[in-house]
Amino acid sequence: MSVDLRLYALVDPDRSGGHALGELSRKLVEGGATLVQLRDKTGSTLRMIEEARAIKAALSGSFVPLLINDRVDVALAAGADGVHVGWDDMPVADARRLLGREAIIGLSIKTRVQVESAPLDLLDYVCIGGVFETSSKDNKEPPVRPEGFAELAACLRSRAPNMPVGAIAGIDESNAADVIAAGADGIAVISALSLARDPAGAAARLRGIVDRGLSLRGAA
Repeated sequence: MSVDLRLYALVDPDRSGGHALGELSRKLVEGGATLVQLRDKTGSTLRMIEEARAIKAALSGSFVPLLINDRVDVALAAGADGVHVGWDDMPVADARRLLGREAIIGLSIKTRVQVESAPLDLLDYVCIGGVFETSSKDNKEPPVRPEGFAELAACLRSRAPNMPVGAIAGIDESNAADVIAAGADGIAVISALSLARDPAGAAARLRGIVDRGLSLRGAA
């Protein structure tokens, strides 16, 4: 399935800026988000299912997919469009078997070894990072920076030239252009969207930066 990673909005109840997640997701899509992920590291299964259903309802008619971070069971229960998993979560092969061929499955990658061993034939996209320092996740590894991102993305594309590749962690209006110039097809963002005073406006500005960067690269 073709995945549009240009502005990948991650919504988290612990970093929602006081917004209900459904309403926040709707505003972000109105501003230009092309993909939405529910990430909830502390909530119960019931809360996650309710959150996912609320977001799914808010996105109805937008044609923007909803993915669930880590939780294949929640994705199935809520009728989400797929999942995003990390290297230590459910293996991609198992997620694909449970969700089926039509589901969207993405994977976070941080190292050259992971790039070389990832099951790219089972994935719809990959996010590389953390690119920059971030307060929304406890990353043990140092940030890869745009230069490291470019190296990992080139290695990944040598294996799968058409694989959509996003950048994640610490991305905002000050550095988004740098990661697009480094080869990203899009950016995954939490705080710079959800904690903004005007989430829709923040989404529109970031989407504009991405679109301009892709145009300059000849990738738009």
